[in-house]
Formats: sequence, C-alpha cells, structure tokens
Amino acid sequence: MDTLSYKTVSVNKEHANKKWWVVDAEGQVLGRMAQEIAQVLRGKRKACYTPHSDCGDNVIVINAEKVILTGNKMDKKVYVHYTGYPGGQRVRTVKDLLNKKPIFVVEHAVKGMLPKTRLGSAIFRNLYVYEGPNHPHEAQQPQVLTIKK
Repeated sequence: MDTLSYKTVSVNKEHANKKWWVVDAEGQVLGRMAQEIAQVLRGKRKACYTPHSDCGDNVIVINAEKVILTGNKMDKKVYVHYTGYPGGQRVRTVKDLLNKKPIFVVEHAVKGMLPKTRLGSAIFRNLYVYEGPNHPHEAQQPQVLTIKK
C-alpha cells in the first residue's frame, strides 16, 4: 500500500467550490435560522471543511422583515449602542429595529455566530440580506436552502 497516495487536502479560498443559497426568512425563528446560515457560511456542512480558510458558501436572505422571535422577545430583547459621548447609551427593542432596519437584525444574529477574527469578517461578506422577496443575484442561480420550522 502506497501511503503517499493518502494526503489530507486543505482547501483554500481559491479551490473552494462555492455555491449560492437563498433563504426565505418569512415565518422563520431568528436564532434557529441564523444558526443554520452561519453553518453554511462557515462551510461546516461540506466534506472539505477547513477551519482556517473561507471555504463556505454564499447565502442570500430574503423577506428579512418577516422573521419572528419566540416568547416575549419582540418587546423584551434590546440592542444596546453607545455613541461614545457621556450619557450616549442608546437602547432599542427588536420590534423597533424590525420596523426601521430589519436587515440589521438578521445580520447581527448571524454575525454573532461567526468567529470574531479577520476570517469571520471575510465569511460575513458572503451574506446578503434583503427586506423584500427580490434580490439582484439571479445570475448566480441560487438554490433554495430549506430550514426546518
């Protein structure tokens, strides 16, 4: 048996076979959907997963404003932002942000599940979130990613 024929393949960004997926967020629970999206972005569902490289797929999320949260999170969950000035702490509920910036809510949930490194920033750039049902990525022929409800 030739042991040199068995080599571990470490996939890098150039050799990763990236696919495009589209996720319909209508009626989806935010955290569960974000967890599935983070796994696809990271590439953990692929056989050639390499933890130190961007070998994941691209994900398009449509209907971001129709995502749901369980329990009382619409009123109780808050996002805290500090402006940098004294007394500049700003607090907003999820209900307010879903009305004003629904893209931010989905992006924030997914970004929190990615590594907090330069690699995580590079992986996050493969996420595209849109409010309505239309997106400009039809040329990439995305496949539908079904997430259990």
